[in-house]
Amino acid sequence: MSTTITEQARFDARLPKEQKQFFEKAAYLGGYRNLTDFVIRVVQEKAKEIIKEKEQVIASERDSQIFFDAITNPKKPSETLKNALNDYYSFIANSK
Repeated sequence: MSTTITEQARFDARLPKEQKQFFEKAAYLGGYRNLTDFVIRVVQEKAKEIIKEKEQVIASERDSQIFFDAITNPKKPSETLKNALNDYYSFIANSK
C-alpha cells in the first residue's frame, strides 16, 4: 500500500482589518468553508490564468521569430518538394 504525503508550506499575509472582513464576506457568500479555502481557490485560478496567458505570449513570440526567420532566410527546396511541385504542375496540365 502506497501513501503519498504532500509537503505543506505556510503562507502568511498582513492586511487591513476592513480588507480581511471584505474577503471573509466574499468567502461566505461564495460558499467557501473559510477564508483560507477562498484565498487558495481564487489565487490558484488567477495564477493558472496568468501563467497560461504568459506562456501563450512566449509561444506566440517564439512562433513569430521562427516564421520571420523562415521568410527572411528561406532554405533551398528539397528534392521531395521539387518533385511535389512537378507532380502538381503535371496534374494541373492534365486536368485541363
